[in-house]
Amino acid sequence: MKKISYQYVLIFGSFAVLFFCLSQINWVGMFKVEQITKKTEKSIGNKCWDLFKKEQKVSDNPDAIRAVDSIINRICIDNNIDSKNIQLHLLINNEVNAFALPDNHLVIYTGLIESTENESQLAGVIGHEIAHMQNNHVIKKLVKEIGMAALITITNTSGGGEMVKEMAKTLSSSAYDRKLEKEADIQAVNYLIKANIDPIPFANFLSGLDTTNTDYSMSWLNTHPDSKERGRYIKAIAKGKNIHPVTILSKSSWEQLKANINN
Repeated sequence: MKKISYQYVLIFGSFAVLFFCLSQINWVGMFKVEQITKKTEKSIGNKCWDLFKKEQKVSDNPDAIRAVDSIINRICIDNNIDSKNIQLHLLINNEVNAFALPDNHLVIYTGLIESTENESQLAGVIGHEIAHMQNNHVIKKLVKEIGMAALITITNTSGGGEMVKEMAKTLSSSAYDRKLEKEADIQAVNYLIKANIDPIPFANFLSGLDTTNTDYSMSWLNTHPDSKERGRYIKAIAKGKNIHPVTILSKSSWEQLKANINN
């Protein structure tokens, strides 16, 4: 009996020593996982954006870019996010859509800006997409839908046109899972509150997507289902919060943005 107990102790001790030794190894450094991820994100982000700007018209209106940038900067500054890492792109497209690409590319269609009633609604959408970036949702989605092996292959090749098209389509026209969407919603509300931007207009924007009668294609509705329910819980999160709304764009600047966005 003592012999058997001694064997158990010996086996347990061996496992403990092995575990301790393995825990001392810098696996991340050994396999350069972080470096691979950053390289992969940068390569895929650039390839996807190259595809979008090749197939669609890019807005280079400096006033429009400056106006949208001012909203991004307000959110980022008050939430300790480096806005210099966010690459803003405006595409002249009537679809109501915005989405994030790897390596912090933020793509906004002019149709989205035209469909928003005020800067707070637009700020809510922007905050939501920044949350996807900050929480690494973009690459998680691609790993789930495309697979890490395929992503790394694309990173290390000069071609892969069809795969890049599939990735671009996945990011611009298919939904994240509900858990990630809710996480981005909650984070966006927190961003807005810290930046003294009222989240209620964002909730109203989401609630109205199901019923708004416009001539635009509701791409953001397709990629963000259950909009009414999301509008309700955003209002619940914001309820009772101490917010002192500030104006980011003057009334004339907001009207000018909407009037000239497609120029």
